Amino acid sequence: MHLVVARIGRAHGIKGEVSVEVRTDEPELRLAPGSVLVTEPDTAGPLTIESGRVHSGRLLLRFAGVTDRSGAEALRNTLLLAEVDPDELPDDPEEFYDHQLAGLDVVTAAGEAVGTVREIAHLPSQDLLIVARPGGGEVMVPFVSEIVPEVDVRERRVVIDPPPGLLEDTDPGDGDGDGGDGAR
Repeated sequence: MHLVVARIGRAHGIKGEVSVEVRTDEPELRLAPGSVLVTEPDTAGPLTIESGRVHSGRLLLRFAGVTDRSGAEALRNTLLLAEVDPDELPDDPEEFYDHQLAGLDVVTAAGEAVGTVREIAHLPSQDLLIVARPGGGEVMVPFVSEIVPEVDVRERRVVIDPPPGLLEDTDPGDGDGDGGDGAR
């Protein structure tokens, strides 16, 4: 199984380095020199990490065979994926891999069914659980302990304590919030 561990950002300098947006809690393991990573799109890789360093709080990587700025810039927005055992669990019991969360039932603390985790969106500010609603549509739930106090992978459920308005039904149709089709 492959897990996304980083996304390649801008080229840094003229010798082939790139900045990366880290998407793993174990960058020292997953993004170490010598690591061979699958890419998405797959035509960009596989890529072997030649070196890495932190500069101004950002991780910079250099890949074997990428020796100049144009080669580095060509990799921009490429996802880096690491091979992991599907049964492997993170060391921290409060951390989860995306594949562990996808498909879990979501209920409120009062036991009301909310839906099923369809995917996890990784934003710079926080992660979101994208929950498919039983009647159609979806709701985005910030994946923070105040709103998601319990995740039970064995029982296949996520308990949420939604703030007012989070679960309000809205019509995904025309986006004007009136529930109509846009005609007046």
